[in-house]
Amino acid sequence: MSKPQALRDIPIRTERSSSLTPEQRATVLDVCRRLKSKEAPLIVILHELQTALGYVPKDAVPLVASELNLSRAEVHGVVSFYHYFRSERPGRHVIYLCRAEACQSVGAAALEQHAKASLGVDFHGTAADGSVSLEPVYCLGNCALGPSVMIDEQVHGRVSATRFDQLIAPLRGRR
Repeated sequence: MSKPQALRDIPIRTERSSSLTPEQRATVLDVCRRLKSKEAPLIVILHELQTALGYVPKDAVPLVASELNLSRAEVHGVVSFYHYFRSERPGRHVIYLCRAEACQSVGAAALEQHAKASLGVDFHGTAADGSVSLEPVYCLGNCALGPSVMIDEQVHGRVSATRFDQLIAPLRGRR
């Protein structure tokens, strides 16, 4: 007769806790429930979340996936593929710097280098004080007045390094 095997503990991997606030969680669930009946709703939901929260929090991905009956990988793949979607909270102000050919032909590359040095960040980064984020964009529709930047919702044309500094000065450290 064989000895009975001793019982052993089998570790269970638990999900890490979410960093979403209760308000953020409610927003994610509300947006999903309102829009999931649309055809191909994932992109629409992600846009709505970014509008509502300012970004698509990493911990929103499992909720969106669950609500749409998708895998986390599918949702994460869309968030990470499109440069428009942010996974990190942006600065209080977002600066979009045009990188399209028309702006490149009139000095956008030099402006890009100045902006990065001035802010101390690369594209998709946020200044240490949380005041501004820098994002590339591939046309602001202001081609005749390049190089162009958009700060929050305001487009500015013929932006030199000096003008850039003047435009961002009021944004630094201000709430």
